[in-house]
Amino acid sequence: MFIGSHRLKNNLVLAPMAGVTDQPFRLLCRQLGAGLVVSEMITSNPGLFHTRKTQLRLINKDEPEPRAVQIAGADPLQMAEAAIFNVEQGAEIIDINMGCPVKKVCNVMAGSALLRDESLVTDILESVVRAVKVPVTLKIRTGWDKANRNAINIAKIAESSGIQALTVHGRTRACAFNGVAEHETAGEIKSRVAIPVIANGDITSPEAAAEILKTYHVDAIMIGRAAQGNPWIFREIDHYLSTGEKLDPPDATEVCNTLLEHVAHLHQYYGEIQGVRIARKHIGWYCKQRKNAQAFRTIINRIDSANEQLSVLQSFFEEQQTLAA
Repeated sequence: MFIGSHRLKNNLVLAPMAGVTDQPFRLLCRQLGAGLVVSEMITSNPGLFHTRKTQLRLINKDEPEPRAVQIAGADPLQMAEAAIFNVEQGAEIIDINMGCPVKKVCNVMAGSALLRDESLVTDILESVVRAVKVPVTLKIRTGWDKANRNAINIAKIAESSGIQALTVHGRTRACAFNGVAEHETAGEIKSRVAIPVIANGDITSPEAAAEILKTYHVDAIMIGRAAQGNPWIFREIDHYLSTGEKLDPPDATEVCNTLLEHVAHLHQYYGEIQGVRIARKHIGWYCKQRKNAQAFRTIINRIDSANEQLSVLQSFFEEQQTLAA
């Protein structure tokens, strides 16, 4: 699959998720099979470009290519400036967020709220595409609500504006993350436009991924929440699509080693205080299906030391081995 001149190693994409797809998690998912990873959403407000929060979200030029950054905002000029700024920092693909359903984003007419104003959508897309020489992509939902499902119109606008790939999350903004995502809309869009179309939403297994690709003829799939605590999902889907066979899930030793490396990277990237706190949610996701997970989470959430956090994690998995014996 190509996005502009960038050829991806496969058609599996890690979704941009605020508070999740930071550099440590992006590198891990890429290592475990994702063909493209996208940064956390970065504001288009230039007054926030140099805050610690934004700086930590920026793409590092040392990261593997292609490096994709998602930007969000409602002002065409600011969005163009944000695209230029992020390309200067190392971004090789700019993704525009018109899919986020969160109220604090929609309340300022950004994210999926933009879908209600097709004229503004056009202005933003054309402004960003003109501003940078790298490929620009777009992520949308199927519409604002069930009565206002205009994803096909938005897709045509995107193609005409020079957007080079489109991701469709199979829910409206009003659905938030409730109900089951549908991919008929992505399939219908694929039949109407020539640019690559990526399906997103509730793709949680190799079988589901294969069925969506086969049924709706989309070019790729995007994995979001299903990768939280399970970055191996990319490896498993890639293997299944290539061979038709299912891989065994990672054993406890691999999970432990991967989690320890991930947590140590978080400590290094954010510093001890913030790194320990951010690691807690990842630890919860990795361990939620294991024995005594709830009691363990209570313990791990009280730890403020990086070394102690790693030590307690190691002990937990040693205990899991004993329980399984």
